[in-house]
Amino acid sequence: MNSNTFRMPARRRAGAVAAAALTAVPVLLAAPARATEGAGEGRASAVVLRTGLDVSLLGKTVDVPLRATLNEVSAPASAEKTTLDVQLDGVDRGRPVTVLRADVATAKATSDGHKAEGSTHLVHAKVHVPGLPLLSLVEVQEVTSKAVCEAGKRPVAESNLLGRVTVLGKKVTLSAGGPTRVEVPGVGEVTLDLSKTRTTSRTAASSALELKVAVNPLKLNVAEVEGSVTLAGATCESPKGPEAAVKEPEPRSEEPRKPEEPVKAGLKPQSTAEPAGANLAETGGSSMTPYLAGGAVALLAAGGGAFALARARSRR
Repeated sequence: MNSNTFRMPARRRAGAVAAAALTAVPVLLAAPARATEGAGEGRASAVVLRTGLDVSLLGKTVDVPLRATLNEVSAPASAEKTTLDVQLDGVDRGRPVTVLRADVATAKATSDGHKAEGSTHLVHAKVHVPGLPLLSLVEVQEVTSKAVCEAGKRPVAESNLLGRVTVLGKKVTLSAGGPTRVEVPGVGEVTLDLSKTRTTSRTAASSALELKVAVNPLKLNVAEVEGSVTLAGATCESPKGPEAAVKEPEPRSEEPRKPEEPVKAGLKPQSTAEPAGANLAETGGSSMTPYLAGGAVALLAAGGGAFALARARSRR
């Protein structure tokens, strides 16, 4: 009876421990499954030409907006059209106006879970505005732009303008230190910004050439053209890597850590370089400790013997 009485609780405790272990296993196995949540592809875009112009007709009674783009793509995509014709009411009897013509005009954007990239390329390009069919607003030999955003790395934006540049029939030399202004009497003026790039911790943007336009051609029923033109633009945004995923709390240890006790003022921490006897007073020990321990053992043995003798007498 006594044996069964003491063994049953032990079995129950063992069963409870086993059940707790079985229920804890699925939780630990499921935790790594969420480590990749939140990961996603990046974003990229590219455009060969973008215009934001306001065209005023003679007498300035009517304003015709010219909002046009060529080869504007978002990842994943590409385009290779080389000509952009637009039709504006009231301009040149409603016939199409060629805004851009180039030998090569490509835009490409790609993205996946590791990298996003946008790029553009222009070769022998001429840009026109309404009212100036024979005089180019700007001519460039070759321009490229690229924006690359890779997970875990700093985004990169770059653009290049190669060869000569002609603005309103004038050859110009552009400076990377600031905008270049070109003025033609009786026609107007153009301000050019060369190779503009912007980067943040996760994004990048570049444009090879940005123009601010203010011309008054007085031809083809056009009085003024004002606005902006962007050549060879590219943007990107880095993919969200696993570091942005939701993290599970770490499982608790069976034996929680004991907090470290602060060192009180006036007490020196123990050092292994000091002799053992120098620290006995600080820890509560003394030279009498071995004798006290021996006395306690003797008393325990005597008590055990007395108990055994009394039990033997009770059985008689």
